Amino acid sequence: MDMDQAAVWLAGSILTVLGFLTILAGVLVANNLVAKYWKPWGWKFFPTYLDQPQPRFLTPEEIKIAPHLDPLNKEGITESTTNKK
Repeated sequence: MDMDQAAVWLAGSILTVLGFLTILAGVLVANNLVAKYWKPWGWKFFPTYLDQPQPRFLTPEEIKIAPHLDPLNKEGITESTTNKK
């Protein structure tokens, strides 16, 4: 590569970068001009399922509550299944 080819390559790379910067500046100006008419589309870094509240576990008082009739089983509650003390 001689001096003429190196100069053309350097000028071409500089002009290419300046072209990309001009296009980027144009996109930013256009975005700022119409930004007040846009609605946010809600992009988040973390998925939305991480925002859900934690599940509630049974307390010791709720464990002591007697079981109810199972509508699928259609059988009553027997004495052996209740937690009587």
